[in-house]
Amino acid sequence: MRKHLLFLLTVFFAAFFIMLSCKSQPPQEVEVLPEIVILEPTFEVTSIFIIQADIVVTEFEAVIRIINPNEFALELSSITYELFGNNRFWAGNTVSNIFQIPASSTSETRFRFEMNFINMSRPLLDDVIAMRQVNYRFKGQAAVRPVLSDVSSFTANFDCTGLSEVRRRANRD
Repeated sequence: MRKHLLFLLTVFFAAFFIMLSCKSQPPQEVEVLPEIVILEPTFEVTSIFIIQADIVVTEFEAVIRIINPNEFALELSSITYELFGNNRFWAGNTVSNIFQIPASSTSETRFRFEMNFINMSRPLLDDVIAMRQVNYRFKGQAAVRPVLSDVSSFTANFDCTGLSEVRRRANRD
């Protein structure tokens, strides 16, 4: 009888473990979308042009290059900026012209501003008159939207410094 009981218990436990191992697996994901990594654009001042020079007020144009390191286009809906020359505030504004930067490419935009030399230091005025390079700082933030479905806008902060030539613009427009 013990042999039968031991045999029945062995058969019972074997059947129990077989049933446990036959349990269906959870469904597998067929395709997993890769995570989208969005890199912020970078900003550079490529040049500063004098458009019209008067004794007191001078009109300038700063040319800004925006570099898109992403494999998809970026749309800039607005840029709020401050521009400093030789550590002195020159101009600040918000520009709302919407433009697109192609994937893995660059675009340029121009900002016009006026500067009153009455409140500026004499060495800065001398640098501008002599068309010498000027230390600049260009900082602010841009509203950026990746041109992808279901990806929302974000704010890109920028703060770049460098040297820029001050040149008289060949064509006035």
